Amino acid sequence: MSLHIAVDPAGPTAPYEQLRAQIAEQARDGRLPAGYRLPTVRGLAAELGLAANTVAKAYRALEGDGVVETRGRAGTFVAAAGDAAARAAAEAARAYAGHAHRLGLDEAAALGAVREALRARYGA
Repeated sequence: MSLHIAVDPAGPTAPYEQLRAQIAEQARDGRLPAGYRLPTVRGLAAELGLAANTVAKAYRALEGDGVVETRGRAGTFVAAAGDAAARAAAEAARAYAGHAHRLGLDEAAALGAVREALRARYGA
């Protein structure tokens, strides 16, 4: 089992976001199981021809999303992504519900805003 990443520096999406999205997807679908040790920042940067700061930014975003965890000098590992993703989504939903309530939106308007945002994001 190994990490398979393809980054298009000329693509419309920033390289760090391409890297973040691909690692997150591979963790989510099980190609990278919980506990899998990711390459070092410098190692992956060299392998992909990216700046180390680009890889570090992707790793920080993944850690913030709960997809990976950094264990000091031991390295960066895939976390139990399913649980972390579900917790993060639930927290985001709670925060949004509170914000929508403070804005005075009723349930239909709040759900409509979410549907529009998802349509814009996923092109549905």
